[in-house]
Amino acid sequence: MTLAVLLAGLLFGLGGCRRKPKVAAAPPGPPPIGEPETGLASWYGHPYHGRPTASGEIYDMNLMTAAHRTLPFQTWVRVTNLENQMVTTVRINDRGPFIEGRIIDLSRAGAEAIDMVGPGTALVRVEVVQYAGGGAAPPGAYAVQVGAFLVEENAMRLQARLAPRYGDVFIQSFQAPDGLYYRVRVGRVNTLDEALALADELRRQPEVAVALVVRLD
Repeated sequence: MTLAVLLAGLLFGLGGCRRKPKVAAAPPGPPPIGEPETGLASWYGHPYHGRPTASGEIYDMNLMTAAHRTLPFQTWVRVTNLENQMVTTVRINDRGPFIEGRIIDLSRAGAEAIDMVGPGTALVRVEVVQYAGGGAAPPGAYAVQVGAFLVEENAMRLQARLAPRYGDVFIQSFQAPDGLYYRVRVGRVNTLDEALALADELRRQPEVAVALVVRLD
């Protein structure tokens, strides 16, 4: 064996032992705040695109935003599609969805990020990662929505039936793409626990078909 062959083998061996550079792993997302929430997500686009949201912002279905009934506006949440494990982060700037069993209404962009535009709904986990300003959740006021009517007289009828028992029963109007709705809401309480207890009680009333806790601010 010649000297040239020996040197070539030695160089090859040294090259094989050379360590590959490490690729830095992506930093983990911020840890969740509080208990995660699991339920159905839906999404909304047209004809809400370009209309004011409950926070006063103009809804843009191409931004990473979402509607939630009780989280403060400007809260950032991580949404995991439990059917495919895809994850996205969105900012709460609207109220909804007002359908029993659904917990968050994503913008079209948010829905695309977790591949749920086609199905329309998906089972998700929602985790708060940051409140507005980066601090704790600000205090708020809560009520329980027990109905939404296109005919004002129907809203007033339900209000009249519940007012003797619950006192603070009020009607708030909401201009939707398909008409003006009259939302009947009960109570103005200061904690989410109080609102949840009130909703449980209202669900036992024969005239109440749905009881959804909603943050008023």
